[in-house]
Amino acid sequence: MIEADELTKTYGRHRAVDRLTFRVLPGRVTGFLGPNGAGKSTTIRLILGLDSPTHGRVRINGRPYRALTQPLRQVGALLDAHATHGGRRARDHLLWLAQTNDIPRGRVAEVLRRTGLTEEGHRRVGGFSLGMKQRLGIAAALLGDPQVLIFDEPVNGLDPDGVHWIRGLIRSLAAEGRTVLISSHLMSEMQLTADHVLILARGRLLSDSGMADLVRSDGGDVLVRTACDTPLATLLTARGATVAPEPAHGLAVTGLDPAEIAATAATHGIALVELTPRPPSLEEVFRRITDPELRYRAEPRPQDAR
Repeated sequence: MIEADELTKTYGRHRAVDRLTFRVLPGRVTGFLGPNGAGKSTTIRLILGLDSPTHGRVRINGRPYRALTQPLRQVGALLDAHATHGGRRARDHLLWLAQTNDIPRGRVAEVLRRTGLTEEGHRRVGGFSLGMKQRLGIAAALLGDPQVLIFDEPVNGLDPDGVHWIRGLIRSLAAEGRTVLISSHLMSEMQLTADHVLILARGRLLSDSGMADLVRSDGGDVLVRTACDTPLATLLTARGATVAPEPAHGLAVTGLDPAEIAATAATHGIALVELTPRPPSLEEVFRRITDPELRYRAEPRPQDAR
């Protein structure tokens, strides 16, 4: 478990992290989201003891990171796939990490196999693609078989097959009862992977919610489709709904649930060929929550302002 209480970090007059209190629980994947400058990287550095808080505290399984003995056995992290000596062979890099934390040499072969790098272990890291470096960084994070894992942009540089693989790996790690925290800008991928979401902006925690509850709370709409033109839009509007046209005799309806829409259609003898609830995407919810707090906002193009 990762526990933050009133976690605060200031640099001069700038408060990068502002009184964060949250829990990252074992057995589920927690997504860590926020726009640029939100404080995600600073928070991760505080969790891993790479920086010290100005106020508050953060604990990993009840202890600060710097108090952990053989930390790779307790916490695995992928922060920067490039942070590896390019002249070192992948297997030697992992062996060196294992020796520093008294990890059995046999784990090196295990994590190379689990990350699909068995055939690449003899190669020097400088010749690796970004995707292969990502896999090596994940192998290093898994090396000590830790109970807590932190991944920053884990799918960066991976091809579609690699993205599918890392999604399955992350979910399997959580299913084993581990604590898994992922920071990413890829909302669609996060929606498929995370069970719980923390959203930051300007160093403050804006949302701490289960993925399903977060998306459901934002409403969405219902797609209604008929076989031909009908007065259904007028009937639904009269009941208080907001209705927008969709292609092929479709309507996007908000303000009424599917059962109420179906009952209205049935009462007036209108046959429906589709009735589909459409919850909003995580990206839509994220933009709604964070938009008032954006630190960096580009000026609109002239054509966008028309």
